[in-house]
Amino acid sequence: LFLKMGKVCAIFGGSRGIGKAVAELLAQKGCRLAIIARNLEGAQTTARSLGAGHLALSCDVSREQDVQNTFEEMQRSLGPINYLVNAAGINRDGLLLRTKTEDMISQIHTNLLGTMLTCKAAVKSMIQQQGGAIVNIGNVVGLKGNSGQSVYSASKAGIVGFSRSLAKEVARKQIRVNVVAPGFVHTEMTAHLEEDELKKAIPLGRFGDPHEVAQAVVFLLESPYVTGSTLIVDGGLQLL
Repeated sequence: LFLKMGKVCAIFGGSRGIGKAVAELLAQKGCRLAIIARNLEGAQTTARSLGAGHLALSCDVSREQDVQNTFEEMQRSLGPINYLVNAAGINRDGLLLRTKTEDMISQIHTNLLGTMLTCKAAVKSMIQQQGGAIVNIGNVVGLKGNSGQSVYSASKAGIVGFSRSLAKEVARKQIRVNVVAPGFVHTEMTAHLEEDELKKAIPLGRFGDPHEVAQAVVFLLESPYVTGSTLIVDGGLQLL
């Protein structure tokens, strides 16, 4: 039954931004989606906009019990998970000396620990059906650094090291793990930035669109011989 219905994909942070763009692209390809966000209403609105048969769930990825409950609910409603996309992230910019410890912890918990917890649950499910693919959303800041984003950068750099190591652990089980590292992309997270100033530093001369990042995510989900890879989608920002 499940095989006929297309692949099942869990998208954390799927209600907006890059996660939502990934959801739209996968829905077009006939996947059945679980749209997961902290805010259930947001997840429901996105899931409804994709058509029938998709699931909306609320989850705080930094809480293990929450993540486990979410995966159990997905298994019950949609069947085994084939794809996982981790796009849930938060960002509290500020110089390190001015950053409160609780803001450091919340970024690391959501961005890094949350990714680890959802991957752990997904791998358990994917081993049972002999394969799957995971894409974690990093950030080019995690690779090149940025003043005022040391904690965010650490959480995103951590995703790269984690994903590489996990890719080695699960490759024999035919599970692939990759990272997409976007640069400046039009989302709520970048809405407050001075775009005109920043785009001077981008070789392609503009911010990216969430759908341009989504194409890279779907490429990695569907590429059977790519694992442990980080694909940079930043308009050339990392070249400078």
